[in-house]
Amino acid sequence: MGENEASLPNTALQGKKMAYQKVNADQRAPGHSQYLDSDDLQATALDLEWDMEKELEEPGFEQFQLDRAENQNLENSETADLNLDSIQPAASPKGRFQRLQEESDYVTHYTRSAPKSKPCNFCRLLKIFCTAIILFIFGILIGYYAHKKCPSNATSSGKLDLQLYQEILKTIQAEDIKKSFRNLVQLYKSEDDTEISKKIKTQWTSLGLEDVQFVNYSVLLNLPGPSPSSVTLRSSGQCFHPNGQPCSQEARKHSSQDPLYSYAAYSAKGTLEAEVIDVSYGNADDLKRIKEMKNVTNQIALLKLGKLPLLYKLSLLEKAGFGGVLLYIDPCDLPKTANLSFMVSLNPGGDPSTPGYPSVDGNFRQNRSNLTPLLVQPISASLVAKLISLREDRASSGACTPLELPSNEKRIVNMQIQTVTEFKTITNVVGYLKGLTSPDRYIIVGSHHHTAYSFNSQEWASSTAIITAFIRALMLRVKRGWRPDRTIVFCSWGGTAFGNIGSYEWGEDFKKVLQRNLVAYVSLHSPVRSNSSLYSVTSPSLQQLVAEKNNFNCSRRGQCPETNISSVQMQDDANYFINHLGVPTVRFAYEDIKALEGPSFLSEALFPKHATKIEEMDPFFNLHETITKLLGEVILQIADGPILPFNALDIALEVQNSLKGDQPDTPQLLAPASRLRESAELFQSDEMRPANDPEERAPVRVRMLNDILQDMEKSFLVRHAPPGFYRNILYHLDGKTSQFSILLEAWEHCKSLASNETLQEAVSEVLNSISAAQLYFKAGLDVFESVLVGKN
Repeated sequence: MGENEASLPNTALQGKKMAYQKVNADQRAPGHSQYLDSDDLQATALDLEWDMEKELEEPGFEQFQLDRAENQNLENSETADLNLDSIQPAASPKGRFQRLQEESDYVTHYTRSAPKSKPCNFCRLLKIFCTAIILFIFGILIGYYAHKKCPSNATSSGKLDLQLYQEILKTIQAEDIKKSFRNLVQLYKSEDDTEISKKIKTQWTSLGLEDVQFVNYSVLLNLPGPSPSSVTLRSSGQCFHPNGQPCSQEARKHSSQDPLYSYAAYSAKGTLEAEVIDVSYGNADDLKRIKEMKNVTNQIALLKLGKLPLLYKLSLLEKAGFGGVLLYIDPCDLPKTANLSFMVSLNPGGDPSTPGYPSVDGNFRQNRSNLTPLLVQPISASLVAKLISLREDRASSGACTPLELPSNEKRIVNMQIQTVTEFKTITNVVGYLKGLTSPDRYIIVGSHHHTAYSFNSQEWASSTAIITAFIRALMLRVKRGWRPDRTIVFCSWGGTAFGNIGSYEWGEDFKKVLQRNLVAYVSLHSPVRSNSSLYSVTSPSLQQLVAEKNNFNCSRRGQCPETNISSVQMQDDANYFINHLGVPTVRFAYEDIKALEGPSFLSEALFPKHATKIEEMDPFFNLHETITKLLGEVILQIADGPILPFNALDIALEVQNSLKGDQPDTPQLLAPASRLRESAELFQSDEMRPANDPEERAPVRVRMLNDILQDMEKSFLVRHAPPGFYRNILYHLDGKTSQFSILLEAWEHCKSLASNETLQEAVSEVLNSISAAQLYFKAGLDVFESVLVGKN
């Protein structure tokens, strides 16, 4: 009994202390009720304590307390068995609640003063109730937004916003591009492209790109012969090489350019002596006028490059009956090229021995050493001046005078073409960055590398340095755990100079996969041709995205010149993907504005490497850096955006703009074009806008929408197009004409013939394309509607 009596004062003291701790806790709780921290746990414990206090204050509970006090001695035998000393005071208020059952004396002391605080207890209960309601609502809000913002497995790659795009691209530096460019240019001495291909593969692999591999094809190449071609004047007996230099070993030694590589690949070879007839640019009107004046059968046409595709003009000359062609560039169209010879390819694309199918082992090889019966020889403008006996000291009034052969004079020349045809191996370098959520959807980024046995300027090194710089920046981010949603395929094509052979063969090899899975093609062909102005060539569906990126980029630099964006034919490796797969395409390049205002298709000529000096145009490689970042933003937007940034309505608007003008038979196309626009507008508003709202972005709906977007342009691939014309009619011949190119050609063809059959065929092709596109959008809307009905 003595031990129990001695312990009572201590128990009472502990009760007082713990009651004091409760008051402090009551004062602290309201200030922390809005945070999910340790104080919230304390507030929760206090709720339990206050509930117990409420029970203690109920009527009849005092009698229970007194009875418990009177029976305290009877319970000593039971409590003595408990090890109460081992229970330590708790740090939180919950500790006092635990001692409530262990220290009866504390209960007695505490509850005797309870009746005095009944009004206060009611306030406490009211506060507790309000606090509980607030905490409950606050918890619901936190749970909702946490669930909404928490990334799911489908988006574990983390969607990059504009700031993260800039974090990737800010590592791109002009100095790094310059170093890479110089290293590549030093590999010019290689007799084939093997050394360069190995260098590119090693570089891309070292940067971390996955599965970098060589893809080789054995293809038929038309190469220069053992000696240069020549042109001899019969009147004087003078012999000249294509660059205008005399046919002598001494002159060839001192020449700054090898005349061997001034030739037309896949031209007929042999010798032809005939009269030279000036056909200017060789369009239908020129030929009609000349045929009315002279007999052109088996004669030699003096033809200017430009204004129309070379293959188309050669087809007209062949039909007219010409036997040979001397091809040149008028100095008025392209200054500083008068003394330069050049190379062209007469190959529409791919390996000539396997047209339409890949050059792989086991496939049948056709014997096609030449692709035209015409003898075609590119010559310099200085040689043309010698042929027409033009004095070099001709007076210049400030305006350029185009070269022209006098109609009353007759020139007979002997042209000799020597080429050889051999099977050679061309190499593509292909590397992959696999996508995370949609690895079966591909964005191809294509450049090209040096091709042996041909003229190649430094532009290939420029494009390869740019694509390597972008890979470097991208892989730095990948190493930190990020990946794009879709797979990015990086390609360096071989055999571009001979007719985009590498890209064509690869495309034909993987055609079935690409038709289903290819999303877009981004071209890095000849990115810096001048330091004048930024020029963008893109599909209509991508024009809005390109304009946005271009405007954003120029606003950062503080200067925003007029945006030059168009959908015109390009002479590069994008050809196959545009014309055979109907894939949206984009290309950025710095171009000479004056050159763009001149005749189109001058870029079909390939000049010697010293003709284009990249470091003179962009000494600090700032233009290269700008191109890399612009293309990088577009690539990231396409590869990582949840919704493909393709605009359906822009396609419909482009179709309507292409029907403006006074062309005959086009009124019948206006009504289908109007229906196409209505369907595109409905598709844009009903499907694309809701899908861009994250709350309505269901994965199944997004996938269906993207599948429709990536195939929009396929409806505009016509079955037949004139030689050199795009099968994808959304692209125009040049920036000066907005009409459908096949309609323009058919109209010109119709003027020279009594029949309009060709025009009717072209109109039917355009009509079928417009109708197919309209039905495509309508079918897409029907699919979404049926899905929604099925869910309901």
